[in-house]
Amino acid sequence: MSFNPNENHSITLAAASVMTKAYRDADINSKIGGFFGKDEIQAILNQPTCVGLKFYFALDNGNLTLVLCGAKTDENDLFEGVLAEDCKPDPPHHSTNNPLNS
Repeated sequence: MSFNPNENHSITLAAASVMTKAYRDADINSKIGGFFGKDEIQAILNQPTCVGLKFYFALDNGNLTLVLCGAKTDENDLFEGVLAEDCKPDPPHHSTNNPLNS
């Protein structure tokens, strides 16, 4: 198998809101989301062999976070390049109520 940089991962707002509500209702973790800045994401995507993003769930001092890295077409991670963590967690960095978070 291989990653296709043109894969369609779109989802309707209705379907996304059902899925995010199911996660919140499961009460797995108090965190419901997080924010990564555009520059950090672009730095990962700008790596020469990068075709998309991979994410890994992680714990930082017991707090749920994500680690981002680039992915190559052969499905391997770009782990020696640019990595990102330190997402701004939601909560407390919370959007106004919308179908994805309330």
